[in-house]
Amino acid sequence: MTVSADGLPEAAAPGDPAPPPGLVVVGHFDQPPGYGISRPRGADSWLFTWTTGGQGRLRHGSTEARAGAGDLVVLAPGVAHGYGVAQGAPHWAFWWVHCQARPSWRSWLRPYDAGEGMYVVAPTPDAVHGRIEAAFRRMLDDARWTGTEAPPVTAPGEESVAVAHGTAARELALCSLEEVVLLTAGAAPTRPPRPGVDARVRRAQALIAADPAAPHTVRSLAEHVALSPSRFAHLFTQQLGQSPMRVLREARLRHAARLLESTDLSVERVAAASGFASPFHFNRVFRDRYGRPPGAYRGSGPMVGA
Repeated sequence: MTVSADGLPEAAAPGDPAPPPGLVVVGHFDQPPGYGISRPRGADSWLFTWTTGGQGRLRHGSTEARAGAGDLVVLAPGVAHGYGVAQGAPHWAFWWVHCQARPSWRSWLRPYDAGEGMYVVAPTPDAVHGRIEAAFRRMLDDARWTGTEAPPVTAPGEESVAVAHGTAARELALCSLEEVVLLTAGAAPTRPPRPGVDARVRRAQALIAADPAAPHTVRSLAEHVALSPSRFAHLFTQQLGQSPMRVLREARLRHAARLLESTDLSVERVAAASGFASPFHFNRVFRDRYGRPPGAYRGSGPMVGA
């Protein structure tokens, strides 16, 4: 994703200062050719950009990237950076946010580290673009909330720059940005798919992993990927070495183990929340998988390698 950025536009305002740390500043720009910002000393805050049209070019230290529609590019603080309309592009339309990133975001962004604190999350599937756009619009509205009446609603085409001064407004805006980070980092591919695995099998795997407690069956999974149940079961087992229901059971057991580790839900509730209709059956298969019943697993923690 990193590219040469020869010809990156000069700064519209050399040394243009970034917003001070502690604030959340959000806006939407649609800039013509020639627009650019240069910050030789970097910024004290994080910069998040999500392109909605045209193309932009961003430089962070010696790392450079080109951003098209649906690409999230994040710049960490403290590194010289610059950005502007890509050479030859008719414009660059993008949402941008200056803020202090929540610590949990770093682990979500880490697989997309392009170097020197630049994170390039791309491509983002078209299916989530609408929700990401809505999150940015909500962020803009929430940043202007006074804490008394309902947050204002900004109509499309009336976007401006908003600064979240109040604590509640800042937290609401950051919650919307967290949704953006999750939607982009969770949907963009971090590595090429396993060679030779049929795309329909991968989609079924993703359905199971996303919601193992759902009432999946061979028939329902087959319908999602437009195959007959018999053809789907044969293809899935042939390519992964395990039947769909075996993979589903393993996913449910892993889900149950995480719930036992991180919540105080009763074993019966954990069983139900993990897709097991019978607590007795859940206890038996859990002990077979982890070597001890659910209650004992919770009391002693997970085994190494489990």
